[in-house]
Amino acid sequence: MGKAGLLVLAVGVAAAWLLGRGFDARLWQLPFFFGRGRLLSPAELARYTGAEGGPGLYLAVLGQVFDVHRGHKHYGPGGAYSALAGKDASRAFVTGDFTATGLVDDLSGLSSSQMLALQDWLSFYSKNYGLVGKLVGRFYDETGTPTEALKQTQAAIEEELKLKGQNDEKKQFPPCNSEWSSTRGSRFWCSKQSGGVSRDWIGVPRKLFKPGSTGHHCVCVRTTGPPSGQLESSVHHDRGDLDNPNVQEYSGCHPLAEFCVVEN
Repeated sequence: MGKAGLLVLAVGVAAAWLLGRGFDARLWQLPFFFGRGRLLSPAELARYTGAEGGPGLYLAVLGQVFDVHRGHKHYGPGGAYSALAGKDASRAFVTGDFTATGLVDDLSGLSSSQMLALQDWLSFYSKNYGLVGKLVGRFYDETGTPTEALKQTQAAIEEELKLKGQNDEKKQFPPCNSEWSSTRGSRFWCSKQSGGVSRDWIGVPRKLFKPGSTGHHCVCVRTTGPPSGQLESSVHHDRGDLDNPNVQEYSGCHPLAEFCVVEN
């Protein structure tokens, strides 16, 4: 037998071995994306439950497949989260419903906060486990291209992140109380309730500028303790957020006064 014949025989033996282990022959049609992993069908992913003699231990979140064999005691047979293995059970991650109806990738009816929590789970697996590839189905098509369902999910998450960022900024820099008169001009002042944000500090009025913008609005800035984002730090100048590069003093106002009058 020549080399060509031996090659054909070897390929045939390998194919028979794979099919004997339950390999889905349709997967030969799914490309492998170098650098991004391979595309898996739901049928193939279902084999990766960590069972003895099985090919491995995978799970998927928002269509991204991760190798979680390092967490076998959690995701393998008998583990507390074994129901998540071998499938995309994105919905269960945020609902806690581990029944057959809950272990699905259908996200309809989830709240915006649940969608944001799902993004946190995706970040967790991306950071702690290896990415295998993508699951062909609800979130990726057979070429690995994001589906409309994934695009809508990402848009909802981005909107929630934007709102969360606005809320976080409002807590850090609550809006000032303000009044205006034709004779005195504008008066800004801070209190423990200004801007509708209850807190245990008063703060001082400052102009808050948005990066890349010349516009500003009045906010109350904390004057003591570590800066926001470093609240656990023991090494600081005890100036709160006064040194934040996006805030600026009002001209003519005392830098530590709780009120400020800006004349017309």
